[in-house]
Amino acid sequence: MVAYSDILAAADRLAGIAHKTPVITSRLVNHRTGAQVFFKCENFQRSGSFKFRGAYNAMAQLSDEQKQRGVLAYSSGNHGQALALAGELLDIPVTIVMPSDAPVVKKAATESYGAEVITYNRALQKREDVAQSILSDRILIPPFDYEPVIAGQGTAAKELIEEVGELDVLLVCCGGGGLLSGCAIATKHLAPNCQIIGVEPRQADDAKRSFYSRTLQTVDNPNTIADGARTPSLGQLTFPIILERVDEMVTVSEAAILRTMFFLWERLKIVVEPTGVLAAAALLEGIVSFPDAKIGVIISGGNIDLKEAGKLFTKANAREKATRRRPLAPEMS
Repeated sequence: MVAYSDILAAADRLAGIAHKTPVITSRLVNHRTGAQVFFKCENFQRSGSFKFRGAYNAMAQLSDEQKQRGVLAYSSGNHGQALALAGELLDIPVTIVMPSDAPVVKKAATESYGAEVITYNRALQKREDVAQSILSDRILIPPFDYEPVIAGQGTAAKELIEEVGELDVLLVCCGGGGLLSGCAIATKHLAPNCQIIGVEPRQADDAKRSFYSRTLQTVDNPNTIADGARTPSLGQLTFPIILERVDEMVTVSEAAILRTMFFLWERLKIVVEPTGVLAAAALLEGIVSFPDAKIGVIISGGNIDLKEAGKLFTKANAREKATRRRPLAPEMS
């Protein structure tokens, strides 16, 4: 089990390597939510997402012999990019198994850091099976269900709370649960009374179903624009941590993801990918509401193909016109 001491050790390894990402506030957001909101912007992290924290923490702990053997991972993009960059910094060969329909920008960035990318058809193949078939003597570093990865991700919440003080609520994006687990461990240590809420796409609601049934649920290749949350299930490590330390799980619709992404680009002037806005969408769409509270929101990443962003924003605008709804209008979970 990951402990807060592991997160402290991860923070030491990341010091001077990972960016201490900015915390952004907005008077408009505060006014509309009736709360004091702090956005922890991991879209400004190295490799474009929080994933660098866990990837570097994991790879920095490998022995010299393991480093020579190289690292293998499966990833929809952000974990792959993070491992590729960490491998470049630590001089470790990296191979990434990535779905053929992953965003082009993520595949290109992963290769630009020197990693080998092997693609697969996610409709016909399971990434775990593909990875095992080519593993050989490489070290497998999973994207979320791995203790050093979880500990590294927890440093994001540690930094946020150390900068702004104790929070009443922390909203965290959830795919496989690595970020949510790590942030929950850090937050419950630093701010025991803080309510932690995980957020995932409604079309990939395995974590919410698992949380409330207390039985691990799965989802098969969910059709969501939040590609980083297309994981089939929580992990054997992340699931019990979430059950123990997370207070609530909610979901957001595809339309809510698009509206929130558009709002953050337009009003906060930050580039955020669909998966990266999940936590923000729960708050800005009124799915969760905590008037007068001090709220932290993890923006998990900003890796998006700018050519595709225009198409997404066209969808967002069309849906706004069709529904005649303002951004930040309430939507029931």
